[in-house]
Amino acid sequence: MKTPAEKVQEFIDQKNVDGIFFRKRSNFSWFTQGKVNYIVNTTEYGVADLLILKNKMYCITSKMEAARIHDEELEGLGFEFVTPEWFENQDDVIRQLTKGKKICSDSPFNGFLDFGLELTSLRFTLSEEEITRYKWLAQKAANAVESTCREIEPGWSEYEIQAHLAQKVIKDGINPHVILVSTDERVFDYRHPIPTDKKLEKYAMVVICAEKWGLIANVTRFVHFGELPAALKVNKEKLVQIDIAMNAATRPGTAIKNVLEIGLAQYGTVGHGEDWKYLHQGGPTGYASREFIAVPGVEGIVHENQAFAWNPAIKGIKSEDTILVGREDNEFLTHTGEWVYIEKEVDGKNYLRPDILIR
Repeated sequence: MKTPAEKVQEFIDQKNVDGIFFRKRSNFSWFTQGKVNYIVNTTEYGVADLLILKNKMYCITSKMEAARIHDEELEGLGFEFVTPEWFENQDDVIRQLTKGKKICSDSPFNGFLDFGLELTSLRFTLSEEEITRYKWLAQKAANAVESTCREIEPGWSEYEIQAHLAQKVIKDGINPHVILVSTDERVFDYRHPIPTDKKLEKYAMVVICAEKWGLIANVTRFVHFGELPAALKVNKEKLVQIDIAMNAATRPGTAIKNVLEIGLAQYGTVGHGEDWKYLHQGGPTGYASREFIAVPGVEGIVHENQAFAWNPAIKGIKSEDTILVGREDNEFLTHTGEWVYIEKEVDGKNYLRPDILIR
């Protein structure tokens, strides 16, 4: 499989440009095979930019950041450092380096060319090294969410649940890219809920998008204290049909819009034909929580060794795991085997999909 550097050089030749400029931290991590360039962990941009030309690679960062970036991230990778002072304009340095050159970029800058999804798609197919890292991350993320669901108690606020989950991943150097928590009526009222000071009574949804080495693993689990209401018993069984249909259809060469159409048809089959409109359904993942959201008519096909995270939802329940598309079958990277599961046979194949934990 081609390295990121080889893919970029091919792209430069195919597009007849002089180079590529990477400013987003996701592309920094992808190109450097797992290194990072950020200080603020809530922005998509880092403190070190990469300029990849046909015969030279530059890292542009301030002198203030250069020593650590060089020693701990980029040493031995062949980058020439250009280091203005922290009080000087880094963008001016980039303009000088690219003067008279045709450059494409992952971010709007200086009239650089924007190849959009074509440029992003270079990172869609994961290498064996990336897959190894991703599997580790996915298991850490899933175990953190599942153990949180086992440990929280009624009376905890959603903020406390968020903090409990965050400490589980931060200790392993994982950035909690997104944490969503909702409890009781908020689970039913909002499909995309950030945590509040609301205290848990009986029911909680716990979600993480966990980031390390630039990769992001996505997982959702539910816990209920006491017997499930009848409506939830029904809806969780309906949802698993949508979930399995979408994940089973995500196979190499399949149009992503067709996968979505299969999911939407299942919403209708289970009697919730409009529910898909209340929350996006997910799509390809990897170096972003979603590389793009799958919408009706979306372009693109599923690739072997590409990651996806679908998140169908109906009232009170959602499903979300990170899968890896394999040549023979898909692998649920966030399946731990230590949760409670709904077992379903579809087209002769058995599926174990996450159930609601009852405590």
